[in-house]
Amino acid sequence: MEYKILSKIKGPADVKKLNNEELNCLCEEIRGKIMETVSKNGGHLASNLGAVELTVALHRAFESPKDSIIFDVGHQCYAHKLITGRFDRFDTLRTEGGITGFMRPSESEYDPVVTGHSSTSVSLAYGIYKAKRLNDEEGTAVAVIGDGALTGGMAFEGFNNVGRNRSKFIIVLNDNKMSISRNVGALARITTKLRNRKRYHYFKFALKKFLVSIPFIGRALSSFAFAVKQGLKRRIYKNNIFESFGFNYLGPVDGHDIKKMEQLFKIAQKYTRPSVVHVITTKGKGYAFAENSPKNYHGVSPFDVEKGCDSAENKSFSDVAGNTLSKLAENNKKICAITAAMTNGTGLGDFASKYKSRFFDVGIAEQHAVGFASGLATGGMIPFFAVYSSFLQRGFDQIVHDCAIANVPVKFLIDRAGIVGEDGESHQGIFDVSYLSLIPNMNIYSPSFYGELESVIERVSENDELCAVRYPRGCELNPIDRDFSEDYTVFDGKSDVCAVTYGRIFSNVYAATENSSVTAVKLNKIYPIKDELIEKLSNFKKIVFFEESIKSGGIAEHIASRLGESGYKGEYKICAINGEFVPCASVSSSLKKYGFDIVSIKKTLGVL
Repeated sequence: MEYKILSKIKGPADVKKLNNEELNCLCEEIRGKIMETVSKNGGHLASNLGAVELTVALHRAFESPKDSIIFDVGHQCYAHKLITGRFDRFDTLRTEGGITGFMRPSESEYDPVVTGHSSTSVSLAYGIYKAKRLNDEEGTAVAVIGDGALTGGMAFEGFNNVGRNRSKFIIVLNDNKMSISRNVGALARITTKLRNRKRYHYFKFALKKFLVSIPFIGRALSSFAFAVKQGLKRRIYKNNIFESFGFNYLGPVDGHDIKKMEQLFKIAQKYTRPSVVHVITTKGKGYAFAENSPKNYHGVSPFDVEKGCDSAENKSFSDVAGNTLSKLAENNKKICAITAAMTNGTGLGDFASKYKSRFFDVGIAEQHAVGFASGLATGGMIPFFAVYSSFLQRGFDQIVHDCAIANVPVKFLIDRAGIVGEDGESHQGIFDVSYLSLIPNMNIYSPSFYGELESVIERVSENDELCAVRYPRGCELNPIDRDFSEDYTVFDGKSDVCAVTYGRIFSNVYAATENSSVTAVKLNKIYPIKDELIEKLSNFKKIVFFEESIKSGGIAEHIASRLGESGYKGEYKICAINGEFVPCASVSSSLKKYGFDIVSIKKTLGVL
């Protein structure tokens, strides 16, 4: 595909110069470039295809980067990247050393903040907006948030704070699923069209100015007129949650009509109180496969554009966890499954269809999910909360307060534990071990293989412990036929060197030590650490701990502390991720970078 217009766009100023025909061509080319790149590199497809016209309209109506535009999560920022000077680098999307799939300030002045997690845009944008006012700077800040992100409580905390203050702050709601306000009948449709016209709002501004100017009674008349208008609006539109928060509500408007959106964005800038502009878009717009099945085209691996995504993927740890839970639930009516808008991602599709009354998708609300799970467990149920490692971070306080203090037996299935690859810094599951292992009463398992994961889930479903079962993204590596039901397993060697590890990279440690004299120790239940393990490790002159996690607070440091307390005098080396965020790269490349591949492990152990 030729990119005659897109290739010439070096920034938003160039977009402002285009006529209607050129704008339509630009949007077609943006979709083409997104499809071309994502089909090769993988990435977020449906959400980006649906936000093309919206992004173009935003950059025409506002003055980025003076006006900060923040896309919540960043799943829909590809068009933004393409028209802010990154067309020439777009082929490197989600590759090592290339541009990322989310907003990153280190990448462009047009990306004001780091994004990657949901429901943060309102708080971030409002903070930037207030900073501009306090510093007497020009410009505003705009939060672009999807209806899915509104299920996250942080978004409403932001709405509550913004609504209390009079400001020209603007939130754009990208609605591709639900209708926020219930419009009833022909009168509602007519008044919606009226309210979306520029003349209507300018008449409002002029009328208010006139009424206020009347001596003595002007302000009272203006307030009375506003009250009458609000009463009529409530009769027609019922209740609008945004107006209840104190926002001026504009829309809904067609999210694929650039001119209409541009007009409403400019009207919103005229108001002296915060506004919500409600935009209706079609997820996957322009690609039939994605339009018909947006969930399957949210995040995709490389695929054939003509044939669409191949849904038949290899079995993964997520599938094993979900299927195991589904089988156990057939005979145990107390087992419940909880997800935070990740039913398919966490492998719970079968459970959701078979046990509807015991399946709970709480939306993007991890804090609520943990508290809810604690309530279920307190009531005698056996709740399993399946969640990505990087998203469980948001539920830390609830794990401490609502689960651990009373030792409530909630079960956490922590998916995407360890290095995850191309999603980059915001999605790497490298922190859960460190923060979970500091919480009293928490038990942590890290199975390496499918069969081990199945048996661990079955065991914890039958006990009363608060626990976390963590497992990586993707497939198992070279399974080993061995009983891993004990807290740890020792593969005896003949030297005084020992390699210790857990989880996915045990396969590589085992392969590296198999034909050597080095003893390999696999931790199955990685925390708490048994005294007998410390005694056994004390017999080695050299211990090397390989940990696919952040070093600070990890299991390696816990064992180092215990060995030090016991008077251990040997050499102790930790190979872990030390004080940095893991950037975008393939999993294999990242494992090699941090010394977790077979060759690197052999070199570290001196057996190569």
